Amino acid sequence: MPKPEIPRKTVYRFSIYQRCLNRLKDNHIETVSSEALAKAAGVKSTQLRKDLTHLGQFGTRGLGYNVGGLSAAIGEVLGRSRLQPVILVGVGNLGAALLRYGGFQKEGFEIVAAFDSKPDPRRVKGLKTQLLDASGLTSFIREHQIKMAILTVPGTHAQEVVNAMVEAGIQAVLNFSPVVLEVPRNVVVNNVDLAVELENLSYFIR
Repeated sequence: MPKPEIPRKTVYRFSIYQRCLNRLKDNHIETVSSEALAKAAGVKSTQLRKDLTHLGQFGTRGLGYNVGGLSAAIGEVLGRSRLQPVILVGVGNLGAALLRYGGFQKEGFEIVAAFDSKPDPRRVKGLKTQLLDASGLTSFIREHQIKMAILTVPGTHAQEVVNAMVEAGIQAVLNFSPVVLEVPRNVVVNNVDLAVELENLSYFIR
């Protein structure tokens, strides 16, 4: 079945709600009110209820939401019923650090392979993730039907790499390269520019 048309900002908030629900499940809490869940997620309760209308009828007046049921419904929309395979391209300092981050699998994602133009086995020492030469990137994407990628290559090579990945079948990119990527309309790119984020934070320092 095709996925329902849900605004991109709502999908982003669904991920935040899911994290909150996972914490509730870890603490064996079975029900949560819209006010409590909204507060934990950092949104207004009216926004939360509006977002959840995309899932159909959820919640019981006076009782709130069933944590497990709501989590399952959001997980289905986000495609989390199984581990989502992801590749990482660019195994420098940042790429290697991301490979060692243990939170991806907990949230339903598995980095199945990492690629670099000059693979250095020392950067993945102790990890199960296979490190491959970038020359085999597009064939790997096609063979394993990979749809998501994390991009941590230098800005000078980012567009060239993303062009090849998109042509091979990548539909979503988490981009850590400090450039704005041009992609077809059916491809989603989320940019993470650490320098911009720090610059933004610096405005609030007094």
